[in-house]
Amino acid sequence: MSNYGQKKVGDIRLGYGFNGGIPIKDYVFAAGIDGRIQYDITLKSSLIGTTGYTHYFSSTVSDIAYIPAKAGFKSHIGDQIYILGELGAAFSTTGEGVSFLWNPGVGVATKHIDISLRYENVGHFNSGQLALRLAYGYKL
Repeated sequence: MSNYGQKKVGDIRLGYGFNGGIPIKDYVFAAGIDGRIQYDITLKSSLIGTTGYTHYFSSTVSDIAYIPAKAGFKSHIGDQIYILGELGAAFSTTGEGVSFLWNPGVGVATKHIDISLRYENVGHFNSGQLALRLAYGYKL
């Protein structure tokens, strides 16, 4: 069943997600929560904004944590499958300052459930992760 029969240009969606990730360097696990707003500019493409909290855990180096502020673009390549890209800043809550942040990703979205996989790079913090996001979303 097509998602687009119920969508229209100008729709706004809000979603809340949980993230679990495998860090690229020095850390054992990454976990986070986020909120994302989506504005549909066409039936298959949207502008998105995401913020939340991410924490990298380690037993050998100090943990790092940050609040991301990202803006991006999401494009459906099928009824439910999409690709996305986001750019922004990571504001450290553990004393590392501010870092440029970017992430590409791919996902599957239904009317309320969104599951995605992304690579997230946080350059200044010398870290990154491969993260799985599970979210619940709804139309405003």
